[in-house]
Amino acid sequence: MVNSLVTPRILLRRWQEDDLDAFAEVCSQPEVMRWIRDGSVLDREATAERLAAFERHWEEHGFGLYALVVRETGELAGFTGLAVPTFLPEIMPAVEIGWRLGRRHWGLGLATEAARAVVQHARDDLGLERLVSIHQVGNEASARVMIKIGMHLERETVEPSAGRPVRVYELDLTRG
Repeated sequence: MVNSLVTPRILLRRWQEDDLDAFAEVCSQPEVMRWIRDGSVLDREATAERLAAFERHWEEHGFGLYALVVRETGELAGFTGLAVPTFLPEIMPAVEIGWRLGRRHWGLGLATEAARAVVQHARDDLGLERLVSIHQVGNEASARVMIKIGMHLERETVEPSAGRPVRVYELDLTRG
């Protein structure tokens, strides 16, 4: 199990107990959460539940969502990593690459840099052959990251729990 990845500007690492307040601040931002499930912000308690779920995912699958830390400042900016997207049964079995960054970290290329490191990890360390990413229609910044890391549109569908239209992008990891 790889517990951390490093890029020139980013440390991707497993979650720590003292990450809760910083991640709760990210999840309390309406502009960040607008594209997550039904668009609701999370309070501290709900964020703690998500972090516990992230850890259960790591234990069950041997991979998961990494805390994204800006190396220069040590600030937790959000996450990038891998998850099993059971919320979208029609694409299963699958492994999803995803990211969520606080508003002040948008537009800096951090999501793309982190996602590229996670793609390499998925291919080289985990031996995965395919990744997907789910794009809430309208979240064009996230779609641009998907395209920058080499993904292409696989299908359009509806996310069942929120009833929102989504696009599923995929990346074939067997092509070097």
